[in-house]
Amino acid sequence: MDISIPTFPVHHSTLSLDIEGHKTEIIISSYEDHFLVIVTQIGSMGTILHARKEEGVSIHPTFNVSVTFGKRDEPMLVACARQLIEYISASGYSKGLVLSLGLKDHSVGTLKHIVSAVIEKLPVWLGMEHAFIFT
Repeated sequence: MDISIPTFPVHHSTLSLDIEGHKTEIIISSYEDHFLVIVTQIGSMGTILHARKEEGVSIHPTFNVSVTFGKRDEPMLVACARQLIEYISASGYSKGLVLSLGLKDHSVGTLKHIVSAVIEKLPVWLGMEHAFIFT
């Protein structure tokens, strides 16, 4: 009897790296209407942000970033989400972003490394996105 184990229906990728002396895990998942990016140095989800491009008549894009759960008094976390949604939008995608940041270190240097690492990994996802539609 051949038993096949179904694969997880959400395509995802993981990355482990050291940022400012802290082991950092990054998980990127692609859903039909959102990207989910989880970044953790604490082994769990932290502040959760939602970012999206506002559709309107303006020729200049407008982005909305809000804190769903967690620290609302850290503007650098919002800036991190904004940079990522701007990159996704500039790549031609209208998907939103849900970003979880469970960090020990909230410094500018750490957040720059996180944005760079995710942006480095996203082109693979953005290029493969169409391949996942029918698989």
